[in-house]
Amino acid sequence: MSTISTADLLSALTWRYATKQFDPAKKIDAATWTALEDALVLAPSSFGLQPWKFLVITDQATKDSLVPLSWGQRQLADASHVVVFAVKFPVTAEDVHAHIVRTSEVQGAPLEALKGFEDVVAGFVANPPFGLEVRSWATRQVYIALGQFMAAAALLGVDTCPMEGLDPAAYDKALGLEGSGYYTVVACPAGYRHADDKYATRPKVRFPKENVLTRLA
Repeated sequence: MSTISTADLLSALTWRYATKQFDPAKKIDAATWTALEDALVLAPSSFGLQPWKFLVITDQATKDSLVPLSWGQRQLADASHVVVFAVKFPVTAEDVHAHIVRTSEVQGAPLEALKGFEDVVAGFVANPPFGLEVRSWATRQVYIALGQFMAAAALLGVDTCPMEGLDPAAYDKALGLEGSGYYTVVACPAGYRHADDKYATRPKVRFPKENVLTRLA
């Protein structure tokens, strides 16, 4: 497996920022976008359950319609692509079984050999431990996918802007999610920064490493 250098990794993550102004004339090419879609599919999740759906939007009218549902943020209209991240809820025993069947197909394991694992996962979603709320847990899985998408985009030189400043219920209605069992969590426009975006050249503000990282022996 080929790897990138540590310098290239940190350079890409330093270059990345929450893009405030996209260049509407610059579009992501098909090969690059396919790789980013595949990065979404490859995102990890607890138990591998993947309690999510990713809506990819390139239609200009649809992108425009999301702006008033998102505090007027123009990134949605000007970006090349918009991904809306939706969470699956409820997560049911049927969802768990579908994952087990898919595991059997991909890994060649007989279903009966996976029965113990299925029982554990089904028990978790039916009676979560520690007072855990399943929808909250599933939503956190969605954010794992968002983080992977943004990191992959940065490595490919694509700009992104994660956006929670939106009306989830209005998104659900606008995008046909009502009654589907999926609910909007967050949106992420992707494309290329506009030359006039003043935020592109501002130094990234982070606390010193020693303030946020503790090495335990």
